[in-house]
Amino acid sequence: MFDYLIVGAGFAGSVLAERLASVENKKILIIDKRNHIGGNAYDHYDNEGILVHKYGPHIFHTNSKEVFDYLSKFTEWRHYQHKVLADLDGQQVPIPINLTTINTLYNLQLSSTELEDFFASKAEDVQQVRTSEDVVVKAVGRDLYNKFFRGYTQKQWDLDPSDLDASVTARVPTRHNKDDRYFTDTYQSMPLRGYTRMFEKMLDHPNIKIMLNTNYHEITGSLPFKKMIFTGPVDEYFDYCYGKLPYRSINFKFETLDQPQFQKTGTVNFPNDYAFTRITEFKYLTGQKHHKTSLVYEFPTAEGDPYYPIPRPENAELYRKYKALADTSETYFVGRLATYKYYNMDQVVAQALHTLKKIQAETAKKPVGDELTA
Repeated sequence: MFDYLIVGAGFAGSVLAERLASVENKKILIIDKRNHIGGNAYDHYDNEGILVHKYGPHIFHTNSKEVFDYLSKFTEWRHYQHKVLADLDGQQVPIPINLTTINTLYNLQLSSTELEDFFASKAEDVQQVRTSEDVVVKAVGRDLYNKFFRGYTQKQWDLDPSDLDASVTARVPTRHNKDDRYFTDTYQSMPLRGYTRMFEKMLDHPNIKIMLNTNYHEITGSLPFKKMIFTGPVDEYFDYCYGKLPYRSINFKFETLDQPQFQKTGTVNFPNDYAFTRITEFKYLTGQKHHKTSLVYEFPTAEGDPYYPIPRPENAELYRKYKALADTSETYFVGRLATYKYYNMDQVVAQALHTLKKIQAETAKKPVGDELTA
């Protein structure tokens, strides 16, 4: 008899498996339909011996000391601050938009103070912000919107920004200095030996059993357990009774080149040219030394693994129906797919740690012997 069946061996499932096994001494069965642990953060060495991320680049950053300290139990870190360039008008300029970006694009020599006035002069007066387009043009104006946001958003979502909820670009990242870091979080690091190694250490506990290539439907009737933690798609759990929740997916094209370096920084975005949105070169992220280099091109698509919930009012309303079912269920729903929200990795870890506290509180209130079985 397992105390918990955990569906999904990504961040949400693995953190809860480790905590429940270590802190609560519970017997855990964690399963995943894929042939590996780590969820979308899974990394591995390709045929040339280069460490790559199978499901696109995963750059860890957080402001949470609790989250960083927790993960530090299972990995050493490599300090890394991610930088991104946008390929525009025959030039590559920093993004988020900063002082260098504007001076390069418009052949200007603005100071930080003058840049603030520049943005103000370009901004449009939008009385009621409803869409992603409204957010951007209100902040930086039409020209920068067209250069940086419209084409990229169209490729990413297959929708015009005027058809997307304002939350997609809720705060347009701009900087009035030359800070060209993509993130400004307190903790910015990469697992020194990769994410998969970190997950292996996290799940290396005698109370944890792992089953891969396993669909939870195949075992729920045959393996006894007391509680389920579900990190997969919430609509799948409820047999799509209200219909499928819409997602955008990505096709990844990997390429290894017989040269030590391909581009100037870890990621280059292509807002307006080509079918792909960006190219990432993994050796920047991992710090690996190798005479060859490996890249991944990202092609957004409507079909495939669910990655990005599509932020439109009708989709939020559909999720609310599933959430109402989840709220009355004995199952715990944790993670991106289970809560239909695009979380960063640290946010998923934080949610899992919060769920542990919720489980502990509920267990403390429960009378002895008051347990459910599958």
